[in-house]
Amino acid sequence: MELGTLLLIIVVPGVILYIWYAKLISRRNAAREALSSIDVQLKKRHDLLPNILKLAGRFMTHEKDLLEGLTALRARVDAGYDPSDPAAVQAHLTAGQELQSGMARFFAVAENYPELRSAETITKAQDTFTEAEAHISAARRFYNAAVTDLNNAVEIFPGSMIAGWAKVKPMPFWEMEDTSHRAAVNVDDYLK
Repeated sequence: MELGTLLLIIVVPGVILYIWYAKLISRRNAAREALSSIDVQLKKRHDLLPNILKLAGRFMTHEKDLLEGLTALRARVDAGYDPSDPAAVQAHLTAGQELQSGMARFFAVAENYPELRSAETITKAQDTFTEAEAHISAARRFYNAAVTDLNNAVEIFPGSMIAGWAKVKPMPFWEMEDTSHRAAVNVDDYLK
């Protein structure tokens, strides 16, 4: 066998494997970058929440449990996590989802307090919160697109073999909780 042919047999597969490996790593990094952009948006919401809760606390003395629950959820979302651990990422995303649901309940309850509803600062805070949620939604779409690319590359042969060798794992999607089983929020339930 000629040296050139032997070199071709060794080099071409090596180059192909390296290219595949490089694509896996760049897709993983793109998914991590997208996760980081979600964290940036969650941080904005996180910084906004204390002000909203302080404003509301002045008016909503009967809703102490709701306000304390939101504060606890905020702390859970703020807790650190390992972005290379799919379970930790999933727990982080779930905590963010629970906080989003809690804030929706909070604003529903706040609608029943006319003095709170008429306060210009709470109205502006609610608008800012709505804007932050829209940014989180956009970041979530970007993250899920990056995760789709990564997971496809990791799960389809021969990427699955290379991913196993490179220790690249699929990442979880950020999915909304199934709300089909929940009834609409009734504000009167919170005011008893």
